[in-house]
Amino acid sequence: MELLGGSSAGAVLSTGLPFTMAAPSAKVPGNGTPLLQADVVIAGGGLGGVAAALACVRNGLTVILTEVTDWLGGQLTSQGVPPDEHPWIETHGAPRSYRDFRNHIRNYYRQYYPLSEKAKNHPQLNPGNGAVSRLCHEPAVAETVIRQFLMPYLSNGQLVLLMEHSAVKATVAGTRVIAVTVKNERNGERLLLKSGFFIDATELGDLLPLTGTDYVTGTESRSETNERHAPLQADAANNQAFTMCFAIDYMEGADHTISRPADYAFWRNYTPALQPAWPGKLLSLQYAQPQTLQPKELGFAPDGSATGALLNLWNYRRIIDRKNFKDGFYKGDISIVNWPQNDYMPGNIVDVTPQVFRKHVDKAKQLSLSLLYWLQTEAPRPGGGKGWPGLRLRNDVMGTADGLAKYPYIRESRRIKAQFTILEEHVGREQRAAVTGTTQPKAADFFDSVGIGYYHIDLHPSSRGNNYIDFPSLPFQIPLGALLPEKMENIFPANKNIGTTHITNGCYRLHPVEWSIGEAVGLLLVFAKAQGVLPAMVRKDRQLLKQFQEFIRSQGVETRWPE
Repeated sequence: MELLGGSSAGAVLSTGLPFTMAAPSAKVPGNGTPLLQADVVIAGGGLGGVAAALACVRNGLTVILTEVTDWLGGQLTSQGVPPDEHPWIETHGAPRSYRDFRNHIRNYYRQYYPLSEKAKNHPQLNPGNGAVSRLCHEPAVAETVIRQFLMPYLSNGQLVLLMEHSAVKATVAGTRVIAVTVKNERNGERLLLKSGFFIDATELGDLLPLTGTDYVTGTESRSETNERHAPLQADAANNQAFTMCFAIDYMEGADHTISRPADYAFWRNYTPALQPAWPGKLLSLQYAQPQTLQPKELGFAPDGSATGALLNLWNYRRIIDRKNFKDGFYKGDISIVNWPQNDYMPGNIVDVTPQVFRKHVDKAKQLSLSLLYWLQTEAPRPGGGKGWPGLRLRNDVMGTADGLAKYPYIRESRRIKAQFTILEEHVGREQRAAVTGTTQPKAADFFDSVGIGYYHIDLHPSSRGNNYIDFPSLPFQIPLGALLPEKMENIFPANKNIGTTHITNGCYRLHPVEWSIGEAVGLLLVFAKAQGVLPAMVRKDRQLLKQFQEFIRSQGVETRWPE
């Protein structure tokens, strides 16, 4: 990597982090902005960006990776969401590197935490025993493991990590991106990043409008996509709710009640305006069951008391189960609150101004704090009475002063207009059955598959008043065509911004699939550079495509589900 006017040593350019290096002193003629160059520039340090970076550096390329927060890992860390995964994840259905990452998280607990003998020896250790995943764990542990993965390449100079930097401008010539300008969010200083390849792994597809890459947002109409769950009218501002997650533990007999949030009166009486209708107030132990939209009761008991047949929300995203550790090490469990009750529905944050984005994020924080206050003071207890004052906001778990996640959990972003768009007819069980004429369909078999994944199609209530859209999908493939923009030659998506629709985004947006997308894109750039061709040519030339698929399989990427 060429660091003009400075050392070529890998580094993290960020105040307050353990690895620091002064920015290069060289200036770009005409504007005075320091310049950095690498084989690949990646904007966004979520799971897709990290996987893309690892794929590049382990194959010899140099990388500049930027991230707007001070944690790597995206939805798994800075957004505070334990992994949503399919039931086969321990053995297949994701790249070998993703399963290796999961195992390193388990081994971190085994090496550094006082686990019980039973937990320590369990081959599929689940630190939190949360119901949502076979591996519920603390965000900071995942962030630490990610940094361990990246450390060798920071040390040898292949990787430069720019934490708390966001993209603000791009230079484009025709169908090629020449450079991206990023701003240090702490001090406002700017850097110019030049490369032959750019990857947009941001949570909202931030590089797409900056680079003139064609994209869509919101819902497509049924006439556009022929999807049976698509609405009759398109609406670019109709996006899924986002959530400000937070972590809590419980101290029996203590009082950790927070100050009454400023907007508590509003949220305490708020009923979502959705169609079909939400069953009542948002702050309650009732919600619309996603598949049927009928009212469904939920349980909540952080002390471990029984909630009968009701799902105990406390256990759903629990990241520390004290029973997994030596007696007395934890005084209580730790759980993540990412529930229907703190999904923020009143406003859209996709493709809006920074001021509008901040306004809605601030309101979403008030919703989450109001939910906590309601749990502490008014939530019904299984044995009678109201409120759990022993609930404690764990700001240390989230690494923030206010106790809320560093960044909103975003379910939907800008999506590229791709060379191939994944539709419901390719992955939705019901529509796929109609297309294939069989009662036991398989997802579409893509000739250009570069990965596999699975999650049911799960759309949360939207900013324009849609209730849940939740229905079965099929174990699917990731087509290379969905990772290639229609026109641009050297910018590629590696997050929720691939060529899906509003509907199919619902099953391509979770942790292992995002990692798979990032790894596929990183390996595509490795292969294209080695072959001396544009990445889009790999899909056009069937012989090149065959070689590429053989290459990625040799790197631990599965391109077909087992029969």
